[in-house]
Amino acid sequence: MSNINADLHSHSTVSDGLLAPAAVAARAAANGVTLWALTDHDELGGLTEGRQAAKALGMRFVDGVEISVSWGAQTLHIVGLGIDPAHQALVDGLISVRAGRDGRARGMGDALAAIGIRGAYAGALKYVGNPALVSRSHFARYLVETGVARDVKQVFDHYLVRGKPGFVEHQWASLDDALAWIHAAGGLAVVAHPGRYRLSKAALDEVFVRFKELGGEAIEVVSGSHGREATLEFARVARRYGFLASRASDFHGPRESAVDLGRADALPADLIPVWSRL
Repeated sequence: MSNINADLHSHSTVSDGLLAPAAVAARAAANGVTLWALTDHDELGGLTEGRQAAKALGMRFVDGVEISVSWGAQTLHIVGLGIDPAHQALVDGLISVRAGRDGRARGMGDALAAIGIRGAYAGALKYVGNPALVSRSHFARYLVETGVARDVKQVFDHYLVRGKPGFVEHQWASLDDALAWIHAAGGLAVVAHPGRYRLSKAALDEVFVRFKELGGEAIEVVSGSHGREATLEFARVARRYGFLASRASDFHGPRESAVDLGRADALPADLIPVWSRL
């Protein structure tokens, strides 16, 4: 089972990806993916198109979502896999998470204007596929287009993370609520790209302990955000806590994502893959 070419974290234009759901499916299939999940940020709107495209291409499809979570001053992402996208608790919960996104985006535009980068909100909207979901990635693409930064990573590092001039605070879901919605909808909860969080090892362990207490099932051991050392570290974490292991590219688009669909490293052979439960 660990040899399956599974990619269980990817994005489309329904959130902050560059390709429509059907195009993400086509790219995944062309890259040899046999088990694929679409996990747009706080959105379920692309799942029907993604599921239909995957079926036509002969891929197994997993209904997914990536939920934004506030943990103190840190934003975490929790992926839900195998969810029922029609479950009312999940649907209502995600509506509540999305509320206020436009206000945050306008605030980011104002904050950037205050340091001389004008028109960023209007510019970001050019990249938005879903008007209900304006994200930092849309701002980053506009700032790259206009030459403010050389790439999306540089925009985030210099403008859009905590402590930088374009960052605007937003209250997302609680960890408790995110897992409650995922489990109510019949899904499995996965800590996304744990190597990305700006937390000490001790602080990250606190996340894993609480996640485990709430019934969280898995972590992304292999991620497009992880190098070899991070993969080895989170393999150790999976063993220590008894977590299932997920494999994911976190694909957003060609030339923007570090790892293409289906091209992430294999899971360590001794770990139990999360797809054994899907």
